[in-house]
Amino acid sequence: MRATDIDDGALALFPLRAVLFPGGLLTLKIFEARYLDLITACLRERMPFGVVTLKSGHEVRHAGEDISFEPVGTLAELISVDSDTPGILQVAARGGSRFTLHEPTQRPDGLWVARTEAIADDAPLEPSASQRAAVRGLADAIAALRAQGATPFLEPHRLDDAGWVANRWCELLPIPTAAKYALMTLTGPGDRLRLVDEYLRAQSVIA
Repeated sequence: MRATDIDDGALALFPLRAVLFPGGLLTLKIFEARYLDLITACLRERMPFGVVTLKSGHEVRHAGEDISFEPVGTLAELISVDSDTPGILQVAARGGSRFTLHEPTQRPDGLWVARTEAIADDAPLEPSASQRAAVRGLADAIAALRAQGATPFLEPHRLDDAGWVANRWCELLPIPTAAKYALMTLTGPGDRLRLVDEYLRAQSVIA
């Protein structure tokens, strides 16, 4: 697949049973031909692809299966592509801007494409005084993960930004995918962090 095969500005889609947040780290193991071709085209043309959350169907293609996904997705911008095994790619990507889907269609090779409309990025917003415990809690979680040799978040760490803090908590919290999707689609970063803060307090994660 060449980038020119996706004509008139349509975006290639990668449906997942997960939610990609802006600024988030996405790691993928690619082995299906449609996605191997997609990643190759994205590398060559320096273009992103779109991650959308599955409502029904599987990530791996099944003949005759009904596929549906949520109407809001997130751009994925490639960071690295490695291949230790023939026919398999290990991919890392960064979550970019969100978008709304229009008229998604599936090509004969199984790849989904759609017209998209960009959603404005979160405006920078300092967490409120009442949300400082959520910020400190995230800083503590990052330090604990680092001590275990884990680095789940891309740098720079923007602990002074409500949207960034909310998004990283959403990635960590053991909440249903549907709840994560609903939080991702909120256009107000303050509202997103407020809901996360309320959940953290209800679960006694922070005081």
